[in-house]
Amino acid sequence: MPTAPIPPYPQQGGPRYGGAPPPGTPAQSATDKSDGRLGRRRIAILAAVLTVVAALVGGGVGGVVGYRLAQPSTSTGSSVLDSPLPDADAVAAPAGSVAQVAQTVLPSVVQLKIQGGGRSGAGSGMVLSGDGLILTNNHVVESAAAAGGSVTAVFQDGRTAPAQIVGRDPTSDVAVVKAQGIAGLRPIDLGNSESLRVGQDVVAVGSPLGLGGSVTSGIVSALDRAVSLGQSADRETVINAIQTDAAINPGNSGGPLVDRQGRLVGINTAIATVSSQGGSVGVGFAIPVNQAKRIAEELQKTGQATRPVLGVTIADAANDGGAQISELTPGGAAERAGLKVGDVITKLDNRRITDADELVAAVREHAPGDTVALTVGDRQVQVALASEVVTVPR
Repeated sequence: MPTAPIPPYPQQGGPRYGGAPPPGTPAQSATDKSDGRLGRRRIAILAAVLTVVAALVGGGVGGVVGYRLAQPSTSTGSSVLDSPLPDADAVAAPAGSVAQVAQTVLPSVVQLKIQGGGRSGAGSGMVLSGDGLILTNNHVVESAAAAGGSVTAVFQDGRTAPAQIVGRDPTSDVAVVKAQGIAGLRPIDLGNSESLRVGQDVVAVGSPLGLGGSVTSGIVSALDRAVSLGQSADRETVINAIQTDAAINPGNSGGPLVDRQGRLVGINTAIATVSSQGGSVGVGFAIPVNQAKRIAEELQKTGQATRPVLGVTIADAANDGGAQISELTPGGAAERAGLKVGDVITKLDNRRITDADELVAAVREHAPGDTVALTVGDRQVQVALASEVVTVPR
């Protein structure tokens, strides 16, 4: 299916591209040729400028009032408008329903307003600690890392606070920010992305098109999708993504994808689109929480993240599929394991490798120091993945 970058909704009087850079703009990324190449996919990241649509507000109010006035009276001589409305908080949502998930998750979801790099934008995030640690995407906040940039967190209870970037990793598109002078927040519950199954119900929460606190639902459409997010100096950043048909749009970036128990299973990050206008077509992608958790912990502790490195330059194999080694990093993990230039990798552990992007995604699923089994021809090679620190300005 063809894909194309999504231009975020423009802010009045502002630039066309807000929280996401225009197509063709190199991503700020500390990468090398060790485990990737330029991919073929063009996937739209989701940060968008904040836009207030007055027509939506007015239409919504009119619809509610019209409905109320159309109802019959509940007692002689009195109008239904005289009767008190039930307290929504006192009405228990059915167990396992989307409504219950929303009640559980919404207090932990944050809208992030971004200024920097000549752009104004908005994305989403989620609370990691009661004192203001917030998990989001790197591409949501990276423009705020420029001189004079800023991040403002808007919480579900109406509070706002300036936030500072604790650390960010363009390689995995994960970032952590810290809201200042805030307390009493509800951290999101963490789930286990390795337990996900295709067809499982999931819920996405965030700020699509600047509409904070929006909730949509769907299923897990596929697992282990190799998705290229954007071009860096010598390759595209590739994630090992969860695919979902829950409606996500520009502005959902950095928000949670949760299971029916309200537990975080992924970070909504990108969508595929079939038009230049962009928007949900039911093909969205999220970074698995198990991968994001490791990186977020590193960013919180040191301000920097590490990534696993195989130590090869690769390209699509010409004939039967797989990733072909075109260059080895001297002394790198692959060379130490005995791999050679020209070798074609067709599996990593039990995962079939169909092209170079698949190998990059499969490597990224692991942590530095993990040992993986690579199938090369008719033999298996055990490789201990090396570690590399990703260094970027905060």
